[in-house]
Amino acid sequence: MGKDMKKKPSILGYFQIKGKVVMALVALAMNVNAWAQDKVESLLQQFDKQQDATAANHFFNELAKEEFTDDTITFDAATPTDSLKQQVWYWAAEWLYDQQQYEMAEQYALKALQKYHPSNPEKADCLNTLGCIYVRLSDFKKAALYAKQSVDIEMKGGDHDRISSSLNTLAGIYMAGYQAKEAEQIILQALEHANKVDNPGRKAIIQGMASEIYHTLGDDAKALSYAEQAIEIEKKLGRKEKLPIRLSQKGSALLGLHRYKETEEIFRQILPDLKETGDYHSYAIALNRLGMSLLCQERQVEAIPYFKEAAGLFSKMGDLYNEIHSHRGLYESYWNLNPDSAKIELDYFDLLKDSLYIHSTAEALSRYNAEFGNDQLQKENEEVRKAHRRTILLSTFIILLMALAAWLIIRRIRRKHQQVMQDLIREIEHLRNDGQKTAPNTEEQKEETQLEVKNEEDRLFLMRVIETVNMAMPSGNFGVETIASELNMSVQTFRRRLMAAAGESPKSYISAIQMERAATLLVGNPDMPVSKVANLCGFEETSSFGHSFKRIYGCSPSSYRESNK
Repeated sequence: MGKDMKKKPSILGYFQIKGKVVMALVALAMNVNAWAQDKVESLLQQFDKQQDATAANHFFNELAKEEFTDDTITFDAATPTDSLKQQVWYWAAEWLYDQQQYEMAEQYALKALQKYHPSNPEKADCLNTLGCIYVRLSDFKKAALYAKQSVDIEMKGGDHDRISSSLNTLAGIYMAGYQAKEAEQIILQALEHANKVDNPGRKAIIQGMASEIYHTLGDDAKALSYAEQAIEIEKKLGRKEKLPIRLSQKGSALLGLHRYKETEEIFRQILPDLKETGDYHSYAIALNRLGMSLLCQERQVEAIPYFKEAAGLFSKMGDLYNEIHSHRGLYESYWNLNPDSAKIELDYFDLLKDSLYIHSTAEALSRYNAEFGNDQLQKENEEVRKAHRRTILLSTFIILLMALAAWLIIRRIRRKHQQVMQDLIREIEHLRNDGQKTAPNTEEQKEETQLEVKNEEDRLFLMRVIETVNMAMPSGNFGVETIASELNMSVQTFRRRLMAAAGESPKSYISAIQMERAATLLVGNPDMPVSKVANLCGFEETSSFGHSFKRIYGCSPSSYRESNK
């Protein structure tokens, strides 16, 4: 099983440097499909507990469903445990890397690496993945170490396609470590090997990396040539999902060639595509470069929103290197528009630059200073540092306290809402069960089934509401107005009546009925797909159903069903 089996993440942006600074208050993982992520990680945890073929197959079925692997990987019951661990943990590392959870990806990749036999050529894939992970963690020494081991294995194997892939990764690592000249030599070797095999897709990726390297070296004519060659290949292959990355590489080269109008057109064209695919790192880099093209055209007001959005995304991802570019762009944009705002951005730039100094090697620092060799800017940074550092730190401390207080309040509100909904669900369950029984005859039976409602009239009214909502749910038309109409009431009368009988608003009560029905269907119909349960409960999207269910029950629908067998 080689690297080509999975959909690889974008190579664009290997030069990012992770920065954990005090101004990054809350780093939120940006995931377009959070439900899918929860499902995969839940199945991974299940495998870690069971460590058998069944759990492994569930995990790989979900990866295939998410189109993360091109084929479904399956194992029989006789597969050795170590082989299962090797494959599950390796693909777990790939998945977590793709989800930008780099520390967890590192843990699984290192565990998988221990399960490979020294002579197993697939070990190169795991080493290559570790190289990519350590680039994201800004540990270029480890990244190069693992990537070089991968190259050595591939060289012995003699497969030119795989050799070119591993060399491409190594070139990206050297570029990320500010050693672009070394990266140039490696990427040229990669191109030599790629030319010996018929894999145009691989060649396009390597040409894209070459474009980035030559842009870093300042040779944007070469960068443009390689980017255009890669674009032509992607068009012939019909790989629309890769085309925005190649166009972004072309846009970077055009920016270096001062062809700002063309740069602007390209980045405006690809921004929606990058956002739609969830490639937020490439999307944020494109925002920065669009902002810079506008700034170079003296359109500062238009540039500011792009730099701001990019800065926010890079802060969440911990990409200090590119976040600094965003704040420098904001500083230059504000310079003639708003001196006070320019000063704030200068302060932030200075703070982030200091953090970069802490996280970088001496060689990286020298190269960084060469890139940001604007003497006037550095002088201003030095002059304002002492005067504003205390203010920045104090402000940061206050903001952190406010963020913590807000988080605690929100958490308390959510817990209270969850408790209220769970109480409602229990009452609805009792009412539903009560409604299915024959009327109680004795006082003792009445006492056993009596709920906390004011009187028998309230109980019967609530049972009618539950029955009406349950009947309307599959159609999706069970809003407050519809239910009130079915009960021959105005919305205002229905609201007052329900508040008096149940103590909750119609919206909350209807949601509780949905969730109670969902739990009943999940447990009572173990073979019914979760998507079918969602539809029967009035949800058009399974992901929306999963989020709503987890907010109330604290776990996914599948986990709930499993734990209530």
